[in-house]
Amino acid sequence: MATHGRQEDSRSVTEWREHGVRVIKSGQLDPNTAQTPGMNRAAAIDAARVGAQRIWAGTVTIHPNAKTGAHHHGELESIIYVIRGRARMRWGERLEFVAEAEPGDFIFVPPYVPHQEINASTEEPLECVLVRSDSEAVVVNLDIEPVEAPETVHWVDPIHPHP
Repeated sequence: MATHGRQEDSRSVTEWREHGVRVIKSGQLDPNTAQTPGMNRAAAIDAARVGAQRIWAGTVTIHPNAKTGAHHHGELESIIYVIRGRARMRWGERLEFVAEAEPGDFIFVPPYVPHQEINASTEEPLECVLVRSDSEAVVVNLDIEPVEAPETVHWVDPIHPHP
């Protein structure tokens, strides 16, 4: 009999212990994941490590004054949360659009959008948490000749228009 969502037999206790919540310590992230030149990705949550079926999560670090190569993540949606530093994102067929994010900001990257992450700081690393909508680390590196002067785009939505 189940009590408050908890099964009482010993088999379910073993299942929960072995297949329940997982804590991945910061020193246990796996750098053996798909990479893009100019950044270091490390996987925390994926299919191989914890059996995740519909999500991938990890960290990304970009050194001061560095930028990544252009890339996209196929059909996956990505969310980037800036922890430290200042992110400058370029995107588009020729990376013709640009916007910046700072600690506490979220960045959403839709499927197949060519983009490039840039550390806008010359002094401190850019550190972010990265989450994708599948357990596989899809990265398609691109050879794009970027425009010289991208158009600045203010991040707005229907609820919060640009001031």
